[in-house]
Amino acid sequence: MKSLTLLRSIRIRATHRDITGPLQSRSFQPDFVPADPKAKPQKYKLPPFYDPYGMRPPPSDKIIQLAEKIAALPTEERMQIGPTLIERLRHPKMQSVSVEGVDLSAQGGPRAGSAKTDEKVEKTVFDIKLEKFDAAAKIKVIKEVRAFTNLGLKEAKDMVEKVPVVVKQEVTKEEANEIIEKIKAAGGVAVME
Repeated sequence: MKSLTLLRSIRIRATHRDITGPLQSRSFQPDFVPADPKAKPQKYKLPPFYDPYGMRPPPSDKIIQLAEKIAALPTEERMQIGPTLIERLRHPKMQSVSVEGVDLSAQGGPRAGSAKTDEKVEKTVFDIKLEKFDAAAKIKVIKEVRAFTNLGLKEAKDMVEKVPVVVKQEVTKEEANEIIEKIKAAGGVAVME
């Protein structure tokens, strides 16, 4: 019975040669024409740059004249075009990105030559570093470190034993002074950085 259905399926496939499946070879199909091995490959003209939006129409005469007028303006007036357009078109103001905690000078970044200007800026965010503590007051210092860091007992103990270590980062001056006083009362020495 199974062999009969197999023979019927083979006969049906043999009569339908124009239907191609994914596993059939293209060379066995009647409309297959092999490529000429001596033919040269076609050369396609590629655009000079990739434009994901496709072809754009050329700018109108008004735009070309406006661009020529802008190019003829002095540098001071050209600098005023951007803010004026932003104000006129009512674009939302771009918020500046804070690079307060980033040190770009080691990489030769834009702030590499401005070490003198950095000294004038007053620091608003501080790190607290535990310098040392009395051996007798170790447990009290660990309790204080746990109180303001939300660490477990083991993590706080490991942190205190790695003296000198930064125990809290990015706190305001008032918070830093409070934490330093608490550590001092517990028997440790901490400083602001």
